Amino acid sequence: MFDDVAPKYDVVNDVLSLGQTRRWRKVVVEAMGVSAGQHVLDLAAGTGTSSEPYADAGINVIACDFSLGMLKVGKRRRPDIDFIAGDATRLPFADNTFDASTISFGLRNVNEPKKALAEMLRVTKPGGRLVIAEFSQPVVPLWRTMYTEYLMRALPAIAVKASSNPDAYVYLAESIRAWPDQDHLAAWLQEAGWESVTYRNLSGGIVAVHRAQKPADPSTGAAAGAAALAAHTGPVAKLRRNITRPGR
Repeated sequence: MFDDVAPKYDVVNDVLSLGQTRRWRKVVVEAMGVSAGQHVLDLAAGTGTSSEPYADAGINVIACDFSLGMLKVGKRRRPDIDFIAGDATRLPFADNTFDASTISFGLRNVNEPKKALAEMLRVTKPGGRLVIAEFSQPVVPLWRTMYTEYLMRALPAIAVKASSNPDAYVYLAESIRAWPDQDHLAAWLQEAGWESVTYRNLSGGIVAVHRAQKPADPSTGAAAGAAALAAHTGPVAKLRRNITRPGR
C-alpha cells in the first residue's frame, strides 16, 4: 500500500494537512535537541522528508522504513542520506547505537506498537531521547467532532483527486480515528521502560508530540516502567499526574 503512494506521498500529505505537516515536523526536530556529529534513528521515515533537517545540520541520520517503494523515492532525491529497510518490531541495529530516536506519523501503522517502543529503547543509548509525533485526539469536544467529520468524509474525497491510491487514505482516516489518545500512548512509553515522559498537543490535539528519555542505567528501564504502572491500580487517567504536559 505504501509503495503505491510513494511518488506523491509528501505532496498529498501537505494538501490533506492543510499545510500543517511542515510545522509539525519542525516541532519534532526542535524537541530532539541533537547536534552535529550525533547519530539519529528516524523510524518510519518514508521518503526521508523527516530525515532531511538532520542531514542538513550535519547529524548522522538513518532513515529506516519497511516500504522499499518509499525508500527508493527518498534515495533518488537525497542520495546523501542512509536509507535502510527495517521492521520496527525487529530493528536491524545493535543495542545502544543512537543518541536519539524518533518516529513521526508511523507508530500507529506498526502491528505491535508496544514492541516498537521497546525496540527503540534497545537501540537508543542510555540517557538518549525519544520523540514521537502522532495523530491524536483533539482536546475540545466540538473540535473533535469537526475533525472526525473531516477524517471520514472530506479526507477520502480529497485523496481521490490527489492520490494514485485513494484506498490508502481511507485506511489513514480509519487508523487515526482508532488510535489511542495522548495519555494512553504516554502510558505505553512508561510501560516500555522510557522515563521523563512528556507530551505537547499541536493544532488542538490533532497531533501530539511525545518526548521521553532512556534511563542512564538501561538495566533499570523496563523494571522502572513496570513499577510505575503497578503503582497505579486505576485506569490510565491516573497516570496523568506523572506526565508533564508543557502546552498545546
